[in-house]
Amino acid sequence: MSWSEIVVVVGAVVLLVGWRLWVSASRLDRLHRKVASSRAVVDAQLLRRASAAANLAASGLMDPVSSLLVGEAAWAAIAAGSTSVEALARISAELTELDGGLADAADPECPLTPSVDVGLVESELSSTVRAALDDTQEVTDMRGELGGDELVSALADAWYRAQLARRFHNEAVAQTQRVRRGWPVRAFGLAGRAPVPQTLELDDAWPQALGRPGQPSKAPGRAEPTV
Repeated sequence: MSWSEIVVVVGAVVLLVGWRLWVSASRLDRLHRKVASSRAVVDAQLLRRASAAANLAASGLMDPVSSLLVGEAAWAAIAAGSTSVEALARISAELTELDGGLADAADPECPLTPSVDVGLVESELSSTVRAALDDTQEVTDMRGELGGDELVSALADAWYRAQLARRFHNEAVAQTQRVRRGWPVRAFGLAGRAPVPQTLELDDAWPQALGRPGQPSKAPGRAEPTV
């Protein structure tokens, strides 16, 4: 093999490796952005769920003790959620300014997952609401009150959407983690200083007495909207 042929082969290999690295870096950049975007959706839906729980607690439809406990848990979740949304907005703004992906973008003090312990406060809200709405007949009576069906349905709808959003986010995180374990990312440090995104783990088990969105409401003359 002549020197010219060797140069051509080496050049082709270099170009092929460079193309592979560019593809991997571009894909990783898209996945990181997808994770940040899906996390923003999760936090928005959790904030909506907490607001719906706070409205129900303040409506006077629940007993005083349950209203107090649910209200406190809801406002704690709203406070944590607002902080998390602000952090994600800052992260999104920084990602938008990037020219070359996340490799040089990541700031250890601005991770892809905000530092607020959203999982803890949201789990507390979930368990508190489940305890307050553990009686199907009581929930049915709430729906029968003036404005009750709208408040209960709003909570059910927000809870359902929050569950879906968290599921999609965790799937995006799992996909990103798989790509980051690939040899091109690890061998060439394509992720830079970007932290590994983590799934959002929290207790969002459904309150059985609440009724799923789309199921017929037990309030007279009303039906829950299909989600």
